[in-house]
Amino acid sequence: MMGDRSALDRQAVLDEYARARRTFHALLDDATPADLARPTNGTRWTNGQLLWHMLFGYLVTRVLLGLARLFSRLPRSASKGFAGVLTAGTRPFDAINYLGPCGAVKVFGPRRMGAAFDRITGSLEQRLARESEHDLARGMHYPVRWDPFFKDFMTLADLYRYPTRHFDFHHRQLTLGERG
Repeated sequence: MMGDRSALDRQAVLDEYARARRTFHALLDDATPADLARPTNGTRWTNGQLLWHMLFGYLVTRVLLGLARLFSRLPRSASKGFAGVLTAGTRPFDAINYLGPCGAVKVFGPRRMGAAFDRITGSLEQRLARESEHDLARGMHYPVRWDPFFKDFMTLADLYRYPTRHFDFHHRQLTLGERG
């Protein structure tokens, strides 16, 4: 049932969250409405939509942690089957994954996104502080076609690292600060 038993450097994860939080706020603080409406590099989203998607990576991590806690208590075949069902639904997932940020930025402006980012990273930091080494080694199978940072089997330790890897990848696709 357990994944990689290598110890998670909790302080490194906390430092990554703090860095991402500072970066996210700097991006939001410096962006004009025109900057947020500009297309990104390599996605169909605007900068504002991609920023929301970057926030969503942290939001979804809470759900992923809950799923991993549940499925790690079941036979491994249960999470493998669940991952297979999710993989079969990749096309609808891709559509929802694209459309979600398109609508979310109409509700979540920069100020609300910044506050949400602070809340979610704070929540993840608190959860991480309460995790035992045993629990950090729990895990489940994931649909690897859904995200380039999903591995076939991920532990809770892997999941705590996931949102910042996702954030850093998409940060490079932003066109904020580019003029013209």
